[in-house]
Amino acid sequence: TPSSPDGDPPAYNEVFTASLAWDDIMRYDDAYAWRAAVDMLMLRASVSGKEDVLSRVKSMCVSGTSATCLLVKKNTLDISREARMYNYDIASSSAATNDGKTLKSKGAKAGKHADTPAERVLQLINTFVPEKHTARANTGSLAKLLLWNEESPIVDDAGETQEVLCHQSDYISLSLMHEGDDEGEETCVVASDWHNCLKLGYDVQSLCYPAWMNALLKEGANIPDPESVLPSKVVSPGEPMGFISPVVAAKYGVPGDVVLVGGTTDSNAAFFAAAGARPEYGTAVTSLGSTLAMKQLSKTFVEDASRGVYSHRFPRFGDENDADEGEEAWLIGGASKVGCAVLRQEGFTNEALSELSAQIDPESDSPLSYYPLIKKGERFPAADSSKEPILDPKPDDRKDYLHAILQGIGDVERDGFRILGELGATPERPTVVLSCGGGAKNDMWIAMRERRLREICNEGQNVVVKRALNTEASYGAALLAAASFE
Repeated sequence: TPSSPDGDPPAYNEVFTASLAWDDIMRYDDAYAWRAAVDMLMLRASVSGKEDVLSRVKSMCVSGTSATCLLVKKNTLDISREARMYNYDIASSSAATNDGKTLKSKGAKAGKHADTPAERVLQLINTFVPEKHTARANTGSLAKLLLWNEESPIVDDAGETQEVLCHQSDYISLSLMHEGDDEGEETCVVASDWHNCLKLGYDVQSLCYPAWMNALLKEGANIPDPESVLPSKVVSPGEPMGFISPVVAAKYGVPGDVVLVGGTTDSNAAFFAAAGARPEYGTAVTSLGSTLAMKQLSKTFVEDASRGVYSHRFPRFGDENDADEGEEAWLIGGASKVGCAVLRQEGFTNEALSELSAQIDPESDSPLSYYPLIKKGERFPAADSSKEPILDPKPDDRKDYLHAILQGIGDVERDGFRILGELGATPERPTVVLSCGGGAKNDMWIAMRERRLREICNEGQNVVVKRALNTEASYGAALLAAASFE
C-alpha cells in the first residue's frame, strides 16, 4: 500500500523470515560460514510451505556489517585472507605488537620509523588520507586492506594483482552470482555499493575513487594498479548488478533471471526497514539502544568527522509523484554515547521502568538537568573527550530520577537534530522521527521526546515521533531489492 499521510512507509507483506545463531562451528567471522548460512536459510524457506513464493522471486539484496571485509583471489570466489570484522582495530591487533606491546598511539608520526605492519599502515594513513576523513578510522576497510598488504604483498613480484578486497555483503552477492563458474573466469569480478565503500575511501559525491586513494595505494603501498585491488564496480544500493548463477538458482528453486542488486550496511538496512525505500526528506530514525544514534534523510551532504557525522548517499528510485530519480539524497547521522545503558547502570529493571514511566507526565519538565553518560567522553552532538556524566543531584523519588534521565537522553537527541540542521541538513529539522531499539517501547517517552523536539522547530513546522513498525536489517534489504522493480 502507498505511504500514509502521517509518514508511515508503504506496507509490504512479509511472507517468510528466519535466522540462525553463530556458534563454534558456524563462526560469525568465517566467510564460508556466511555462505553456508544463506544456504541453510534458503533451505528453510523451501520446506516452509512457501515454495510458490520462491518461484516468484525477482531480485535479491544483501546487507552486511560495515567495514567487515576479506580478500579473495582475483577472478575467483576463493578466500585468500580470512575476514576481519567490523570491530577489528589494526592498532590493537597482533600486527600492532612488537615484543608483546600493543600500539598505544592513534597514528604513527610522520618521519618516525615504523617497526610493525600496523605502525606502517598508520603512517601511510596519516600521510595520504585527508584530515577528518572517515577512511582514517583504525577499524575501517582501508586500514584493513593496507595491513594485509603490509603483512604480505597483494601483488606479485611482477606487480600483477593477485587479490581483491571484498566486503561481507560483496562476497555473498559475488557467490550468488558466480558459484559454479569456471575457475578464473574474468566475469567473476567484485562489485560493491556506495554504503559499504564509504569507509574504504570511495568518494560518494563524485562517485569515484579519489586521487589521494590512488596515490596512497600506488606510492605508499607499492601497488602499481591501485583500482585492481578494489571493487571494480561501485553501484547504488538497490541498483541491478548481475543475475543469479544457474547453479544457485537450481539449488534454491528460484527463477534463473533473479537479479542481484547493490547491497548496503546493516545499520542503513535498518533505516530502510523503518522508513521504506522511498522516504520523504526529513524522515529520521532514532535508535534508543545502549547508546543513542540518529539518522535523517537530507537533500544536502553534511559532514563533520570530528563529531562522527557523515553522509551516506541515499538511492532515489522515484515515487508516485514522479520525483526526479537523479536528485541527490543523503542519509546523515551521528551517534552519542548517552543511551539506555545508563538505566541498567542505575538499577532500573524492566518492571520498574514500566511502572514508573506510567506515573510520569510527558508534558511536564523535570527541574533536573542531566547528561546521562556511563563514563567520561562524548562525540556527538559535541565532541568532548573530557565530558563527564551528570546524574546529580539525585532525588529521593525514583520516578523523579527516571524522569530526569529520560529527559536528559531526549535532550541530547533534540540537540543532535539541531546540530545536524546547523551543519546544513535540508530540511533543517526532521518531520517524522521513527523510534527503534528497547527505548521505543516506552509510549510516555515517545510523547516526551516529541514535545522536546518541537521546541527546536520554527513557527509553522512540526515533528511527529512514533515507533517504527520494523527495524530488521533483512527486511530493509528485501525492501531495497524490491524498490527497482516496483
